[in-house]
Amino acid sequence: MTRGFAPGPPTEFHEMGSFRRPRPRFMSSPVLSDLPRFQAARQALQLSSNSAWNSVQTAVINVFKGGGLQSNELYALNENIRRLLKSELGSFITDYFQNQLLAKGLLFVEEKIKLCEGESRIEVLAEVWDHFFTETLPTLQAIFYPVQGQELTIRQISLLGFRDLVLLKVKLGDSLLLAQSQPPSSIVQMLLILQPDATRGCGPRS
Repeated sequence: MTRGFAPGPPTEFHEMGSFRRPRPRFMSSPVLSDLPRFQAARQALQLSSNSAWNSVQTAVINVFKGGGLQSNELYALNENIRRLLKSELGSFITDYFQNQLLAKGLLFVEEKIKLCEGESRIEVLAEVWDHFFTETLPTLQAIFYPVQGQELTIRQISLLGFRDLVLLKVKLGDSLLLAQSQPPSSIVQMLLILQPDATRGCGPRS
């Protein structure tokens, strides 16, 4: 008498004798916590393709490259920003300025300083700071004058950006140690203005 095998669970076969594959699961819908991030990305895309914002963006980058504003250009830029503030993109302008325009503009500044070493770097940094503080910064404040009531002003955001994206990357401390003379007064002014406590309360609001 032959010993039989216990019957196992029936195996399902597809046509042509192949095993039946499980049905693919559909991708689940994004959770609600992802919606703000999705909306922010959509707003950034809309803002970058907006003609009014493009004029502002072009002007800001030109300022960082050492250029100035044309006659009546400031009025047009202010009007464009007012128009954007009234749109659904209004709340996104400050973030885009900080994370895109300011970062891009200060990259030009950093690269110029890094071309020099030692005391030459200190001298170039002093010149760059003078131009940024007396020319670039007031122009940025004027362009974004319609932007009011933010946690940080355009002035404060710009100064913090200079500190984090320029000063902390050019290794000023190493250059000062190698210097044979006292640092220029512009460097002393810069260090006083950019110290952490000062950047939150410096100057008039924009």
